[in-house]
Amino acid sequence: MKKLLITVFFCFLAITSFSQIKGVVRDQSGNAMFGANIIWKGTNIGTSTDENGNFTLERKSDINTIVVSYVGYDNDTISCEGLDFVEITLSGEVTLDNVVVKATRPGVMKAKGAQNIDVIGGAELCRAACCNLGESFSNNPSVDVEYSDAATGAKQIKLLGLSGGYVQMLTENVPAFRGAAAPFSLGYIPGTWMQSIQVSKGAATVKNGYESITGQINVEYLKPQLDEELDVNLFLDSHLKFETNVEGNIHLNDALSTGLLAHYENMWMEHDGNDDGFMDMPKVQQYDFMNRWMFKKNHYVMQAYVKALKEDRKGGQVEDAHNHMKMTDNQLYRINIESERYEGVLKNAYIFDEVHNTNVALILSGSLHKMNSLYGLKTYDVNNNNAYAQLMFETEFTSNHSISTGLSFNHDCFDERWTLIPNLVKAPDENIGGAYAQYTFNYDERLVFMAGVRGDYSDLYGSFFTPRAHVKWVVSELLKLRFSAGKGYRTPRPMLDNHTLLASSRDIILDNNLKQEEAWNYGATATLDIDIFEKCLLINLEYYYTNFENQVVTDIDSDKHQVHFSNLDGISYSHTFQIDATYPFFEGFSLLGAFRYNDVKTTINGVLREKPLTSRYKGLMTATYKTPLEIWQFDVTMQLNGDGRLPDGFGTFDAYPILNAQILRWFRWGNIYIGAENITNFKQKNPIIGYDNPWGENFDATMIYGPIDGIMFYGGIKWKLSKL
Repeated sequence: MKKLLITVFFCFLAITSFSQIKGVVRDQSGNAMFGANIIWKGTNIGTSTDENGNFTLERKSDINTIVVSYVGYDNDTISCEGLDFVEITLSGEVTLDNVVVKATRPGVMKAKGAQNIDVIGGAELCRAACCNLGESFSNNPSVDVEYSDAATGAKQIKLLGLSGGYVQMLTENVPAFRGAAAPFSLGYIPGTWMQSIQVSKGAATVKNGYESITGQINVEYLKPQLDEELDVNLFLDSHLKFETNVEGNIHLNDALSTGLLAHYENMWMEHDGNDDGFMDMPKVQQYDFMNRWMFKKNHYVMQAYVKALKEDRKGGQVEDAHNHMKMTDNQLYRINIESERYEGVLKNAYIFDEVHNTNVALILSGSLHKMNSLYGLKTYDVNNNNAYAQLMFETEFTSNHSISTGLSFNHDCFDERWTLIPNLVKAPDENIGGAYAQYTFNYDERLVFMAGVRGDYSDLYGSFFTPRAHVKWVVSELLKLRFSAGKGYRTPRPMLDNHTLLASSRDIILDNNLKQEEAWNYGATATLDIDIFEKCLLINLEYYYTNFENQVVTDIDSDKHQVHFSNLDGISYSHTFQIDATYPFFEGFSLLGAFRYNDVKTTINGVLREKPLTSRYKGLMTATYKTPLEIWQFDVTMQLNGDGRLPDGFGTFDAYPILNAQILRWFRWGNIYIGAENITNFKQKNPIIGYDNPWGENFDATMIYGPIDGIMFYGGIKWKLSKL
């Protein structure tokens, strides 16, 4: 009986492998083409490529020829007889009277795999100013970006109703921006440097570690193997914030390419729109440089980059605050934060078999982050060094069965120094080694099952295990379902993650020996494609539940003069339900509407309560229109952020609207854009408590739930110098 089962199993593998053909679609520069169509010639039966340009197509017994197409490129016809893997390169442009019609993609697309991943492409990033990563989610119904305080300009991501510490940040699938870099990391990636952003909600893959609890956000930088050209971008807003970006690639030979990316920004003006004597936004000066390399020859692929950043951030009281507050110059409350950051990443891969995607890869990365900060009279300085290594092996046994395994090591080192901050405990260094295995079953993209487990050992917390699983089921062309479940862990470093809390007179209390945070996340999504008037109405419904087994609770309720970090003693959870719909009403015009409900509660001082400073719901509507020749583009976004509660003794806050708009004009050589943010001019009243006496016991700049400054106008221009 056992031999019979083994025989049947291998016969099944052989049959499923033989009945399908796989391949990859690239453009002439070697870039993967996401969303290319592949159909059997003479039929409407086919599929499309995923974000890596890969596809799997079930064979037809009587047809051996496929047709590959992509908007703006010449179709290609390929004979697949006797082949089980094909590599396809699309080329060509369609030109009409000197107007170039290029390939276009939807701004946001769902990845085809088992995970619930939104891929935000270049078209979406053009719909707003997107000066940096933190400003790239204004049109996104799932991700919120909010100010952490009213003095430093620090922003945090909220995903599934929980703060950004539970979202794992990645750059090109390498863990990034840990520790001291976290509070300001959303400003460390310039908008024009990004090729795409992938937002994975819920339990993520175990390949990138155990830290993802509510999801992952991965940024893909511009690649050096893209077209050889030089781009320049200039930006200026009504607050006299100036930015310039330069990106250029050079192809040294057929195998080696390099790219240089540079960024400079400066906020010159002290802006105090609410006349409380404090800057509404800090004056930030930043220099940012990156050099990228790409080498590919035969079976070996290498990618590498080095990145350097220097930033000076100055906030606090404006120069003339002492005049209308009867203070002297040396009594002004100042915030100065100086940061230097250096990063390096090296990826090596050797491909043994392209047909079965069999490869081994070694990833090495390191970062040095130095920060010196002054909050009034308090100083907090830290040097944070990180080293990361991952060795991985992947292969596809057949078109249906694949596996990924790997080893990883992570080292975090901290050197903290401070003055006038009692009760502060230094963050301990940590070394973590781990191993993982992940199996994927893919039946013609209609049923995809992915399960993974990893084990890690920390010299602080010992051994722990991370199981995760994802299922995608294409019920019909109308309905797709996804389910996920998994566990995540996080090392608590309250001071490093929240040093902007020093912009208050509150005492910071850290319990000793804080335990590792851990939580389970469960998710279910349904995607419906409904044909209405020969157009597709796309509806997404999502539900996620995050349940903490242990959490470091930030208590700002029990005592208005303290912030107390302690381990959870009770229940803590987040329920999130979201529905969004997109419909193209007519050629060039598309409308998205979304609503999300958050139920986020934590046990604080023995009582289960709503998490403070968290909106109960969010409504979003975005409209975009491109003229027929795609010369003009108009975008409008309206947000309705729901009400919520403030910490005890400070009441509640009401729902508030935010309206943004932008107009973009395309030319052969680039584009010009103008826009406005917060057109409704909503500003949180009294964002800084005790602003008239920042040295008193009631001063607090961290009670932020909404915008601090009002309407802002901006404009910019982007040149493709090679097209001039």
